[in-house]
Amino acid sequence: MVHIDNRFIVGLRKNDSQIIEEIYKKFAGKIKAMVLTNNGDENDAADIFQEALVYIYNRSLNAEFALTCPFEAYLYMVCKNRWLNEIEKRKNKKVTFVADTGFMSNNAEEDGVMHMQLKEEKHALIQTALQKIGAGCSELLQLSWQGLGMEAVGEQLKMTYAYVRKKKSECMGKLVELVKKENNYQKLLN
Repeated sequence: MVHIDNRFIVGLRKNDSQIIEEIYKKFAGKIKAMVLTNNGDENDAADIFQEALVYIYNRSLNAEFALTCPFEAYLYMVCKNRWLNEIEKRKNKKVTFVADTGFMSNNAEEDGVMHMQLKEEKHALIQTALQKIGAGCSELLQLSWQGLGMEAVGEQLKMTYAYVRKKKSECMGKLVELVKKENNYQKLLN
């Protein structure tokens, strides 16, 4: 179910200056406090915030992307993960991440954010594998996932019903094999 805060996603996608200004006013200070509390400086905070907005904007370009949790919780999780990655890159400081109480969230919202991130990672994993299996298999699978019956898919691809069913089975086998070989696969199972 799409969250009411999806308006922020739509605003980013449309480059709506009022929505973007609202995002900065409501959330930039909290991200800054989180980064400063965890061994960063103001420039780090500005960079992390900007990178997170660009990441969320790019995710929003996917037609299937919809915000199912509060924007604040999603933005915080993206910024936190980016900051932790940056800290890991620097490795010259021992860091204990301090949670920021300035963000409003509860366990259900955090679960929603985690579920949304997991869904995005799974989608990205499948998209990567689809690019590797070849255009014919990729097209066949994507058409079948759109809810078209196998007869309609066969007509579109100028193939017989029986061949489309057989080919879909082969393509799914290839896709599953490729997905299992990806580095993220085991992480996404846990």
